[in-house]
Amino acid sequence: MGWLDALLGRSKPAKPDLDALFALPAAAVTLQAATAFTPVGIGSVSFRAAEGGAFARLEQDVQALLGKSELVRDSYGYTWVVVRDPDVSALVTDLHAANSSLESAGFGPSLLCSLVTFADPSGRRLAIVYLYKRGTFYPFAPAGDTRRDNALELQVRGILGEELKIEPDLASWFPVWGAPGL
Repeated sequence: MGWLDALLGRSKPAKPDLDALFALPAAAVTLQAATAFTPVGIGSVSFRAAEGGAFARLEQDVQALLGKSELVRDSYGYTWVVVRDPDVSALVTDLHAANSSLESAGFGPSLLCSLVTFADPSGRRLAIVYLYKRGTFYPFAPAGDTRRDNALELQVRGILGEELKIEPDLASWFPVWGAPGL
């Protein structure tokens, strides 16, 4: 970042730290103890698919690497690599592998987020979302078609604030409507 950027108030974006995903298993234990939300065994990586054969081959390589994954395209034009594993540590390892494969192939700028889905005994869903470009986490709790449970999201922020680097800008907690597993 140059002096002109500093003068104009521009900041250098946070560098993604994919290893931060490995804090999720411990955070899952904390979340379960405090709220009864448990992992449902579904995680996903969202990215904007590029055109061309190189990207198509990379998608196939990621699916071959993970074995038990599937690709889902949403109505917003994003592709989701969906991974299922009841062991949250193994799930996070697979999500890290998918992110790392896309990043090392030069598609890091196409990565949007990764998430792990949780549910409570009453069936409410919650996702812990990792924002790739900001290197932070936030909770997303859908409460209907286009409604969120903001109180639950803030409660989870308080619970996991010591375990995960939580996104401080609430405006960046964008909804991931229709994400696989929610």
